[in-house]
Amino acid sequence: MAQKFDYKKEYPDLYLPGKKPMPIQVGRIRFLMVDGKGAPESEEYQSALKALYAVAFTIKMSRLSTPPEGYFEYVVPPLEGLWHTLQSAQGPQAFTALPRQQWQWTSMLRQPDFVTPQVFQWALEECRRKKPEVDCSKIRLEAFEEGLCVQMMHLGPYSEEETTLSQLREWIRAQGYRDDTGESRRHHELYLSDPRRCAPQRMKTVLRLPISRA
Repeated sequence: MAQKFDYKKEYPDLYLPGKKPMPIQVGRIRFLMVDGKGAPESEEYQSALKALYAVAFTIKMSRLSTPPEGYFEYVVPPLEGLWHTLQSAQGPQAFTALPRQQWQWTSMLRQPDFVTPQVFQWALEECRRKKPEVDCSKIRLEAFEEGLCVQMMHLGPYSEEETTLSQLREWIRAQGYRDDTGESRRHHELYLSDPRRCAPQRMKTVLRLPISRA
């Protein structure tokens, strides 16, 4: 049996950074995306994830009917999230300092190159037909180019991310960069662990901040 393509293994620079800050140039990547507002435990966020995964797995399982041109077996990449607030212009640290109910987010799942707009529309129609209870109307397919960033692996619960973020910000200052975190270039998280199945202290999350030369 052919081995499934695993984006985490094929692109370790994107998904498996070390425990120290490292710069990275992130190119153009195609994602399923959905926008919303509120804390991760909110109903809106949870409904968005349900819709996101419904479309992603419809595309993945298209091999059982009529596979799209160029289809290959793959592991669905980890969930990612872009986060900011309407007050992000007040400074890079405004996001984590404000109440969770004010958080603005874009949740997203990376897609293989064979996922064209036509394949995406087919998947939406399939979801509407097979899972009418799931609202997929807000999902979009979009290419996202992040540019120059700095990232590192955060080990532990989400509530302790500020410690890792402080290390990233210190690296940015020491290396002569500017933290561009705001409304247009956002705080980025890649979730490598399932919080339903992993102890909080063992969870792995890639934290990524956009930067530019000061």
